Amino acid sequence: MSRPAILFVCNAGPDVGGGHVMRSLTLAEALTSAGADCAFLARPAVEAVLEVFAPGTPRSMASEPFDAVVFDHYDLSAPDHRALARGRPTLVIDDLANRPLEADLVLDAGPARLAQDYAGLTPPGAILLLGPNHAPVRPAFPALREAALARRAAAGSVKRILVSLGLTDVGGITGRVVDLLLSRPGEVALDVVLGSGAPSLPRLRAVTDPRLNLHIDTQDMPRLTLEADLAVGAGGSTSWERCILALPTLTLVLADNQVAAATALQAAGASPCLTVGTPDFDTAFKDEIDRLMADQGLRAALSTASAKVCDGGGADRVAAAFLARIAGT
Repeated sequence: MSRPAILFVCNAGPDVGGGHVMRSLTLAEALTSAGADCAFLARPAVEAVLEVFAPGTPRSMASEPFDAVVFDHYDLSAPDHRALARGRPTLVIDDLANRPLEADLVLDAGPARLAQDYAGLTPPGAILLLGPNHAPVRPAFPALREAALARRAAAGSVKRILVSLGLTDVGGITGRVVDLLLSRPGEVALDVVLGSGAPSLPRLRAVTDPRLNLHIDTQDMPRLTLEADLAVGAGGSTSWERCILALPTLTLVLADNQVAAATALQAAGASPCLTVGTPDFDTAFKDEIDRLMADQGLRAALSTASAKVCDGGGADRVAAAFLARIAGT
């Protein structure tokens, strides 16, 4: 087999965001660089993300012909995997360990994930690629790691806060957080990242506060992450990007699938976390931001612990493992 053809089957939409597609794009780029040809199964919500962030990515309207399949879709389980893959090598990207998976390889980047969590859920012999060092992260992030570590070591005051709570802005959480941050006195700049269809966007565009900087459908996340002194971020796959660049972060849990990873990062001393759905969220958020802004030693400790979480080489590791399975080695 000269260049294996790999199909990506992903989920996306207002409720789940674009994170599945974004991390799959990173893995597809690593597979392509390593000698494969990748395409995404074209569904409207997936197409919408690809059009903004990777318009040149090949699409497919059908699951044939391909040599292997990558699934990143929580609503699909073993029967769906078997029906689509039809015996071809299969990689499932997962965070839940809550359903049977028909997979030759399972990628779960959760810091607290253990092999026993998948006992009885995968076929005998399935390879488990577990932990943040398997997380697909764009090469642009590890490329800035040295500069980021030097910046964190300089340990200045907080001048820029990065707000990154998902492109789809589930429930308008971005606007709510921006309101809380702008209610604080001071001159700290806010770099707010969101998608062009985000519910908060029309209202935020009308805000005239000079501290607010909107970054819509930005492709410049590595620079924004490097230049920030503090972040408010969702507990999804962007957590690994912030860890690689050792950015002190208050993690917000926006969905059930983010609970385990956010809790593990907090237990490791890498990031405090808050659950958005709790009744006292606004008060707890203000208190936590005040604490992080005031305590340079705390930010330094979070930065040091974050940098130990992962190194950014996950996409290449996973690509090598999957191509070896496809080749039968």
